Amino acid sequence: MSFEQLKIGDYFRIPGITVECVYRKTSSSQCSLMTLLQFIRPGTQVIPLTSAEVSDYFAAKHNYLNSLK
Repeated sequence: MSFEQLKIGDYFRIPGITVECVYRKTSSSQCSLMTLLQFIRPGTQVIPLTSAEVSDYFAAKHNYLNSLK
């Protein structure tokens, strides 16, 4: 699937990039990684995440942040 086929708000990964990097589509030409906006080409191949994968990502992130206390 390409970046341009995603809906704004969809979460995705980029093939070949570490699985810890989860991006979110913020506009037709930008995505966010954490809170940083990045430009991305519309034809870039992406791997869309299912709702279960997004939930797992946020649960793991939450657990990691709690472990820092």
